[in-house]
Amino acid sequence: MNNPALSSILVPTVLLAIGLFFFIRSSVKERLDRRTFRSPQTDEAIAIQLRQYLTERAYRVVGVDSQNGQVTFEGQVKASAGMAVFLTVMAAIGLLCIAPIVSILAPQFSGIAVGLVVLSPLAGLFYWRYANRVEQICLKIQSVSIPAASTEDAPIQSQVTIQGHRDELTALQAALPLQRVEDK
Repeated sequence: MNNPALSSILVPTVLLAIGLFFFIRSSVKERLDRRTFRSPQTDEAIAIQLRQYLTERAYRVVGVDSQNGQVTFEGQVKASAGMAVFLTVMAAIGLLCIAPIVSILAPQFSGIAVGLVVLSPLAGLFYWRYANRVEQICLKIQSVSIPAASTEDAPIQSQVTIQGHRDELTALQAALPLQRVEDK
């Protein structure tokens, strides 16, 4: 490590290793979001559509809080084989990039550095083990009056507040006639 050029690659190598670790770890992280939607349909009609949609996606009702008007659905999230393979390949590429730098900076560890690539399937196994989880979606439906130009005939719409995984909420918005209300 007497050569300043070689020692200067140590920082990006360490950053690459840290980034790879956190990329793999974040693959199983829950990404919960809370969104509010409006629908011109009645509360009952939108409730039926939401229940049917969530039931088709293997969710089931696990709780009803009639005091707050909230229903909780629960479903099992399955790990994706494609994502497990992707993480394994990314780990292998990352470890292959780290190996020559470790071999140059610490020649005594060159055999171990190349052997680290054998550990790349652990990234896929980590994802496969921890991505399977139970996920909840909480929703609340209420009628709201939308101010119109004339205050006499303010149309009534349904407002749906949903808390769940952000990908599930995006799919739900695409499948049902819901317009997102921007949070203020």
